[in-house]
Amino acid sequence: MPPDFTEHLSGPALHAELEELGISNLGEVFCDLGAEHLIEHAIERREALLAHNGALVVRTGQFTGRSPKDKYIVRDEVTESEVDWGPVNQAISPRYFETILSKAVTFLEGNEVFIQHCLAGADRKYSLSVRVITQFAWHALFAKQLLIRPPRAALAEGSPDFTILFVPGFQADPGRDGTKSETCVILNLKRRIILIAGTSYAGELKKSVFTVLNHLLPAQSVMPMHCSANMGLDGAVALFFGLSGTGKTTLSADPNRLLIGDDEHGWSDRGVFNFEGGCYAKCIWLSREQEPQIWNAIRFGTVLENVAIDSETRELDFNSDRITENTRAAYPIEFIDNAVVPSVGGHPRNIFFLTADAFGVLPPISRLSPEQAMYHFLSGYTAKVAGTERGMGKEPEATFSACFGAPFLPRKPGVYANLLGEKLRSHRAVCWLVNTGWVGGPYGVGQRMKLAYTRAMLNAALSGELATVPMTPHPVFRTLVPESCPNVPPSVLDARGMWQDSSAYDRAAAGLSARFRTNFEKFTAVEPAVREAAPVA
Repeated sequence: MPPDFTEHLSGPALHAELEELGISNLGEVFCDLGAEHLIEHAIERREALLAHNGALVVRTGQFTGRSPKDKYIVRDEVTESEVDWGPVNQAISPRYFETILSKAVTFLEGNEVFIQHCLAGADRKYSLSVRVITQFAWHALFAKQLLIRPPRAALAEGSPDFTILFVPGFQADPGRDGTKSETCVILNLKRRIILIAGTSYAGELKKSVFTVLNHLLPAQSVMPMHCSANMGLDGAVALFFGLSGTGKTTLSADPNRLLIGDDEHGWSDRGVFNFEGGCYAKCIWLSREQEPQIWNAIRFGTVLENVAIDSETRELDFNSDRITENTRAAYPIEFIDNAVVPSVGGHPRNIFFLTADAFGVLPPISRLSPEQAMYHFLSGYTAKVAGTERGMGKEPEATFSACFGAPFLPRKPGVYANLLGEKLRSHRAVCWLVNTGWVGGPYGVGQRMKLAYTRAMLNAALSGELATVPMTPHPVFRTLVPESCPNVPPSVLDARGMWQDSSAYDRAAAGLSARFRTNFEKFTAVEPAVREAAPVA
């Protein structure tokens, strides 16, 4: 029995709380096991393989990413007026939820169950206690490594704020349960229960907790953010917003700065704090040379999702997308050199909006006015490239995700944008737009921006070197583009000049501008100054 067991967690109190959820007649219950114990169970139960470097390699089966069309929020008197209902926040009735929950609980009868008690939110003033109940040992390990591992005293403080029931083996009945498929991710904010069924993809657990915090924290004047965060040795904090594939994790894991967190944070009147205690790094094409901190973090205790492995030698192949391009590594933040523990910092001085512009239009770096920052935050732009998703054509596809995290925002985007505006006015952070995508032409013609150049531009912004450099407004987006940057060729800073055909660039820029303006039409309740920050037609 692990040393951090308490009577509340392993004795009658726990069983009484499980019975309130209808959970009884279980097989053996493994509560708050350490990573070593969970790894042993995962291997014994044939859930995983141990790689040559000690990492635990798992397969998530049919689903190698989230299932956004199968995510629901229970619509009741608590959520009716607070949730932005629609295709992202789909409603499900309390009756359907109770039916599905009852059947999921029945499915668990007689089975082994793994329970982890965790926290979400490194600032204890705003943290949630979370009880994770899982069918698989590796999901319990994922929760332990990704959420915050509380001290023993915190574990014994009473019933959890939220319970997550992760039952991938159970499938809903769409004909009877009010779901679209056998898979469902349901948040019941009134009962404070999250039910995940019909999928083994562990990112559903992580993002469900994020969604809950996105609902709760604005009521406390805390801005929840889909961003990474780090700080210099002088304590100066920087935030990195961006959708998947834009470089949040890679750019925040800088050996010369201290990592606060790689994905989810809150910004309160006390400063910035991580929601998690670990990192969930995309590791397709990972290399020691390009991303040494992430490379070194992949060791015993790390969970690798869908990474190719040689079953005989147990060597890993990070360059293989045979299973999926969305390969992931989940590890405690302490596995990163220079991580900040506890993961809190002051108010940010610099904020970077990262976009992988596959049209090759946006400048590699440019400074935003406060109004432009609000505009680009609400827009949440990046671009998908041809061939990365089924059904995409040959041309890049613009993607706009409000606040760089629309799938996880229960409230209207304006709620989060207003919080950003208040924080910017109070703390006067400098905002930058950074293109980590293509230059010299669109995808298929131009080249991906070199990581070394992007790091050099970020370092110049963070050090204040760009503050004294002359800047020129971009002709279409009107953001201020520096004319020079240390360790970056001046030609690289000129997005238009990098194209061989200037008129082709102008057409591409006009096309992207039109996409921005069309997308922004849905935001009707914004200040005129923010609307006027749009790119020119």
